[in-house]
Amino acid sequence: MFAANGYAQEAQPATAAESLEKLRAQLLDVQAKEEELRERARQLEESLKPENIEHSLAGVGSTRPEELREYRRRQLTKERDGVLAQLKVVETSRQRLETAILNAQGRAYQESARPTPVEQLQLVTVSSVWGYRWLMFGGGGVAALALAGGVLFYRRKIRLR
Repeated sequence: MFAANGYAQEAQPATAAESLEKLRAQLLDVQAKEEELRERARQLEESLKPENIEHSLAGVGSTRPEELREYRRRQLTKERDGVLAQLKVVETSRQRLETAILNAQGRAYQESARPTPVEQLQLVTVSSVWGYRWLMFGGGGVAALALAGGVLFYRRKIRLR
């Protein structure tokens, strides 16, 4: 919930490569948070063992120790459930970031394969020059063929008379 919303509000980077780097940094943050939550969940699972609850309340005197142990168990269970819920959210954020990284890698590859604006201008200029030359040579060639055909037709017509 916190990772996905916070990251979505950032300004869009200029290139896919910049986007990819930002997503990778975000993924590292989310992975660190995920590891912290996993460690806390492990600690809470350990604390929930009956012998550890008993040990944590050893110095506390009470006329109703069973109620005290049950209260402590409920507290730890509630905290563990909250940590597990946060962990699910962080795992979802991590999965989304991994997918976004794959998409950004594809976009970065496409951008790297695409010619730069200067290269595009050079290609357009070269293709325009070559297009112009082809048009001139092609048009001239068609005109020459038409002229040669006309000459042949005229000669044949003269011979037939």
